[in-house]
Amino acid sequence: MAEFSLDLNEEQRDLRDWVHGFAAEVVRPAAAEWDAREETPWPIIQEAAKVGLYGFEFLATCWADPTGLSLPIASEELFWGDAGIGLGIFGTSLAVAAIYGAGTPDQLVEWVPQCFGDVDQPAVAAFCTTEPEAGSDVGSMRTRAVYDQATDEWVLNGQKAYATNGGIAGVHVVTASIEPELGSRGQAAFVVPPGTPGLNATRKLRKLGLRASHTADVFLDDVRVPGRCLLGGRDALDERLARARSGQRASGQAAMRTFELSRPTVGAQALGVARAAYEYALDYAKERVQFGRPIIENQAVAFALADMKMEIDAARLLVWRASWMGRNNRPFSAGEGSMSKLKAGEVAVSVTDKAVQLLGGAGFLRDHPVERWYRDAKIYTIFEGTSEIQRLVISRAISGMQIR
Repeated sequence: MAEFSLDLNEEQRDLRDWVHGFAAEVVRPAAAEWDAREETPWPIIQEAAKVGLYGFEFLATCWADPTGLSLPIASEELFWGDAGIGLGIFGTSLAVAAIYGAGTPDQLVEWVPQCFGDVDQPAVAAFCTTEPEAGSDVGSMRTRAVYDQATDEWVLNGQKAYATNGGIAGVHVVTASIEPELGSRGQAAFVVPPGTPGLNATRKLRKLGLRASHTADVFLDDVRVPGRCLLGGRDALDERLARARSGQRASGQAAMRTFELSRPTVGAQALGVARAAYEYALDYAKERVQFGRPIIENQAVAFALADMKMEIDAARLLVWRASWMGRNNRPFSAGEGSMSKLKAGEVAVSVTDKAVQLLGGAGFLRDHPVERWYRDAKIYTIFEGTSEIQRLVISRAISGMQIR
């Protein structure tokens, strides 16, 4: 019988310590500045590229881990440093995951290196799927892709909302509807190469949190991309559309496949934010003296910290389980991927709220980072599927019914 263990192996411990060191020495000291500037932290992205933390080789090494834990471990540590800068570094991975999940080997070779650029001039990539009228309801997507047989090009028209790195990216991966009557089953993903005419992002969005990560609306006006930019290729698309037209069950669609790959990792990001707030509040409670003793000696404070620690550890176990299941091709029969993201996101909101409360008036000031973590945490109950959508996925999985 194989021995069961939750101990990290040597490679995982080394990865954790390496990323934590980068987060502590490079990311966290710069976090307040880039949050206030609300700009993409290019110097830090470049530093991450120099040390090997930004690039496909790093992601491929993490994805190759048979336990599936390397990427969530690295994500938790980096986002412990700062979520905005962390997303500035890891935001490209969502577009890469889309190419990796749906693309052919030739497409991986052509487009993935362009997502990252090089050490001297790093680039970022964007995954564009959400729309003003199609957020959680991916099947209502209005962006259209029409094939021009005369030129072997796809013509894209539409608008994407809330795109991480939208407009500043070199490579944009865009989901679009080919046969609207098929809903989400009639969609596909396309690579829009750098410098393609017709793609514009005229308005950078100002956000509550994650301010060091660039977010924008992306407009596509007769954007023409070569036929080879259809992820997966034309033969695979035609086969999938034929199955959909005949009423056969779909194996998935472009946007959802990418989210399925990323949800446990997003949960790990939320864990990093929660852990940062918990650790800061714990240290503060040990040092803050009121009525002649540290406030942690008050049961109300100590119990709050105990709950924070318990919830973080419980969420981490869900994230690790889902990551292991995804890596080992175990079906999410009870919505385990959504469970991990749901729990971790709500824990991040709860823990950062408690951290602000434990610091009292000091927690409301920018002199302490808990106010930034409090702002950053909220997005984890919203993006890549709201908490309500995660509950919908879980309820459908456990009931076998089309809950609405």
